[in-house]
Amino acid sequence: MNSIYLNSKNVFIDTVNSKDYIQLDRVSTIYQSLKDSIKKPLKMILLYGRPGTGKSMFLTKLYNDLSPSQDIYLYETPILDESEFYKLLAQDIFGTTYSGELNFTQFMKVVNSKKQDSIPVVLLDEAQLYSATLMEKIRLLSDTRTIKFVITLHKTQEEDLIAKEHFKTRIWETIELENSSKSELKIYIQKKLMKANCFDTANIFTEKTVHKIHKLTGGNYRDTNKLLYTLFDLYLSYEERNRFDKIPTNKIPTKYIEMAAIQTGLIDA
Repeated sequence: MNSIYLNSKNVFIDTVNSKDYIQLDRVSTIYQSLKDSIKKPLKMILLYGRPGTGKSMFLTKLYNDLSPSQDIYLYETPILDESEFYKLLAQDIFGTTYSGELNFTQFMKVVNSKKQDSIPVVLLDEAQLYSATLMEKIRLLSDTRTIKFVITLHKTQEEDLIAKEHFKTRIWETIELENSSKSELKIYIQKKLMKANCFDTANIFTEKTVHKIHKLTGGNYRDTNKLLYTLFDLYLSYEERNRFDKIPTNKIPTKYIEMAAIQTGLIDA
């Protein structure tokens, strides 16, 4: 079924795809700062923020933008086994395959024996899931300046402590991502819909509607996507039951947003 509500619903599927990147002035400035940092003689870059602020999207976009001209490797899922971590790096970066165990000392010998024309960049998402022992070895590896690391961490009190106490002497740059403002959220929602040619539904997001959404989600992109996915699912259910008289075409009733918020757990019912 070709429906504007189905198409609009699909816009907000919670995926990490650089094609879904929405250009906002502040976000674009931060992203350019991240790209510029890659060119510096850094040891490590820390990208941190609350869950849902776009850290994974940044890494994915960075990888897709730089991979044609840069030796860059993205690990979206943490490799928790130390030996497997080193073996994967050795294979991806140096083309060296190991069937048995590979420890840190052995891996450092591999690193020191290889001559690289340029320093490879390794992007590690969800770094808070790595063990403290492995993170310490990643920090030691960054000190050799043979591999550049960009890592993401969730911003919590614990991760702030990790950043301050363990990374402060090694990080070249720390970049924080935040939730959107109300004005940014409106642009974000409308641009996502217009990018998918959903112009009619983009136009029904008024200042009042976005204010309500921002109040519920705090401007968090992930929560906003979940809320709007559920909202358009409600619209779609009315359409599928041929209850067109129940579907307002010029605005979004507050009760619809609240119903979607209840379903997604943003409102306790």
